[in-house]
Amino acid sequence: MQSGILLIDKPAGVTSFEVVRQARRALQIRKIGHLGTLDPFATGLLPLCLLEGTKLVPYLMPEPKTYRAQVKLGVTTDTQDATGEVVARCEARPAPEQILQAAARFVGAVTQVPPRYSALHYQGQRAYRLARRGEPVELAPRTVTIYDLTVDKLMIPEFTMTVKCSQGTYIRTLAQDLGEILGCGAHLAGLRRLAVGPFRVDNALPLAAIAELSREELMSRIIPLSYCLPGMRPIEVDAAAARQLRQGQPLEHSATDLQEGEQVRVLADAELVAVAQVKNLAPRAVLAPVRVFAGSE
Repeated sequence: MQSGILLIDKPAGVTSFEVVRQARRALQIRKIGHLGTLDPFATGLLPLCLLEGTKLVPYLMPEPKTYRAQVKLGVTTDTQDATGEVVARCEARPAPEQILQAAARFVGAVTQVPPRYSALHYQGQRAYRLARRGEPVELAPRTVTIYDLTVDKLMIPEFTMTVKCSQGTYIRTLAQDLGEILGCGAHLAGLRRLAVGPFRVDNALPLAAIAELSREELMSRIIPLSYCLPGMRPIEVDAAAARQLRQGQPLEHSATDLQEGEQVRVLADAELVAVAQVKNLAPRAVLAPVRVFAGSE
């Protein structure tokens, strides 16, 4: 069975865990993870990490994520999205220019208070469980980064925006915070994830295809490990050096353009051997394995 990443386009009304469950059954493997939960009402890209691909999670999870979000003005909900109970309404409507100006204020480092209805832990329990029981939940603010925010379509009282953001950003909180600045309240009416790092939803399989395609056809859509870390510099080694790294032993290398502390992906015969850290540049660079990957049998 090939390790790697399988891109799935999740439909609305399905949990991320259910996507993993269906993939396990179709591919007949148990070791599957994903690169960030999508709420059931959200759609879009859910990259599944298969077998040795689960070792990529620490490197790919922090990658920027891109969303298309639909925001509804004038209605605030307790969950900050369309699944919650309405807690406030406002008839006032901002002008288009006000929406554009408010959106621009959120580009860069932003402080968010995570929603009460979230999977974060609070006093030893999931916050959403406490919130559903009506118990107080006071999550600490945290700083996230909005790399880009573009208002694409204005049809007041709704508008659509595309957001590229850091790990840990809550788009529904962003929608609510925009509503507060605009003075009318708002909630997230729809959400679609377009990208996770280098992966795009345009290249993803619809979830229904998991049941429709054969195991062999699904395997042909798996992105090999060697292509999954394009942001890391590739270093080619021979079979003997690959064995050395897979045994956890550092390897001297003749490359001259490496940087001290840099992490690189080491390849042999088109397979990912290891993620290694560059140390001791003089007289030769040393590649110290940080995470190793089993070769194909």
